Amino acid sequence: MNTAGHSPATTRRGLDLTPFRGLRYDPDRVGSLAAVTSPPYDVVVRPDGLHHLQSADPYNIVRLILPQAGTPSARNKQAADTLHRWLSEGVLAADPQPALYVYEQSNGDGMLQRGLIGALRVSDPAEGVVLPHEDVMPHVVEDRADLMRATSANLEPLLLTYRGTGATADTTVAIERTAERPPLLSTTTEDGFSHRLWAITDPTDVARIQEDLARHQALIADGHHRWATYRRLRAEHPSPGPWDYGLVLLVDTARYPLRVRAIHRLLHGLPVADALSALDGLFRVQRLDVPLPAAQEALADAACAGNAFLLAGDGTFHLVDRPDPDLLTRTIPADRPTAWRTLDATVLHATLLDHVWHIPEDSPDHIAYIHDTAATVEKAERDGSTAVLMHAVREEVVRDLARQGVTMPRKSTSFGPKPASGLVLRALRV
Repeated sequence: MNTAGHSPATTRRGLDLTPFRGLRYDPDRVGSLAAVTSPPYDVVVRPDGLHHLQSADPYNIVRLILPQAGTPSARNKQAADTLHRWLSEGVLAADPQPALYVYEQSNGDGMLQRGLIGALRVSDPAEGVVLPHEDVMPHVVEDRADLMRATSANLEPLLLTYRGTGATADTTVAIERTAERPPLLSTTTEDGFSHRLWAITDPTDVARIQEDLARHQALIADGHHRWATYRRLRAEHPSPGPWDYGLVLLVDTARYPLRVRAIHRLLHGLPVADALSALDGLFRVQRLDVPLPAAQEALADAACAGNAFLLAGDGTFHLVDRPDPDLLTRTIPADRPTAWRTLDATVLHATLLDHVWHIPEDSPDHIAYIHDTAATVEKAERDGSTAVLMHAVREEVVRDLARQGVTMPRKSTSFGPKPASGLVLRALRV
């Protein structure tokens, strides 16, 4: 395997990306394309971000990816009914012919990312075509599966990365040439990111892209639960058929490197004082009466020397580091690679959550996973809970573990920028 963690396949079948008839919003039927988009479902901060997006436009995509009702079955029925209504009203419409879609994201800081959106053949883990690097939560997979069954649609793409072979690769050439044309859509979301989308429909271009991608494997950057959902639904439906494929965005990280950020934890019902008391004698704890950016710098410095976390929720920050080596020996499985055993996420889940704080990681009543740092702190302070702020893991660690077939603890990484939800959907009955 090469230095990006995913390499050309040799004897095994590689990536199989197929054109599809994308469902897209009619810009004449919505307030603006930006107003109907959303971050991926698991990045939307409930309830603040959800309510904000719902009020942005009556057709915002959150009404499909995060429907609101009293029971799970009612939520899924609501999403299915909403999707059917939008299709019948022409709010969403299928493109006239199947396409692979070039998707571009950029911002004012010089960041530019381009990739391909298409329907990817869902492969088994043994094939080694799509490499996961994180564990998943069964209840989240079941929730996403219920939603996809009800809507018969892939409502948002997951993010995969692969390592291309350079600027002359057929896929790169097709993407860059396509991006010189006027786009199908162009919009700027409130986070300052500009989004553009093009369609590749020429059979020769599609064939060349498919031949190129068939030599590669991919790493799941964002969307482990949706990939697990694709695999579950493929097993439930006859093959060949539309459930053999799932909606993805493929990005060549040799050309467009992604950023890796941390995902933080919010521990419901655990006051900071109680969390700190349980750490006495097990970790070093330092109070930091500084603003959030300075606290994050202190966390980054401490993380260079070993496992480190920031606790927040009582109006200040507490740097937690230097765990007792005997504690780690007792609580962390010894039969895993050293790189896995020394991960902050491993120490958090195996040592702190399981043995020190006794918090079940599978229960949304006890723990939430939040991408936005400030939002995690604000929620902890508002709820009287504990925020555990994490330092981002290095991409090469993710790559090496995935290459070994070792999955990291759930929600260990946040790759980005993530694709905006709502720009193109995939209906399985179109």
